[in-house]
Amino acid sequence: MRRYAAGFVAYATARNRLPLDYTVASLRVADFLIDGLRKGTSDRASVAGILFGVGAYVGEVLVRRAGAVWVDFDDAQRAYFGRPVGVRMPDGRTWNPLGKVDNRFALGGEESLLTFYLTLPGRGGDRGRDTTCATR
Repeated sequence: MRRYAAGFVAYATARNRLPLDYTVASLRVADFLIDGLRKGTSDRASVAGILFGVGAYVGEVLVRRAGAVWVDFDDAQRAYFGRPVGVRMPDGRTWNPLGKVDNRFALGGEESLLTFYLTLPGRGGDRGRDTTCATR
């Protein structure tokens, strides 16, 4: 998944100077990107690849900033989340960043990726990592 996240960042920043730097604050940029996709189309299938990339990026922010690790879901988790992979937090809870991105696309502002991170239980301590976020 790390490779998908890196590919998404390379694609998204090739022509734009987007601050996709794996910080918590960059999740606000991810929210804005999805909002832009929503304005351009309501057809999820036409933007599925980009949404997957954003989901990989969000998961990688959780890995780098909150102490999560990428995991392959077991059969029960796959059935519940509808995805084959997700992240496990330091407290053992599993989360589905790919699904959170899909929800943001479907529901808009009701499902902020930044808020998801900031309210996520089970994050590791700051572990010397960026845990701050500008919210303007």
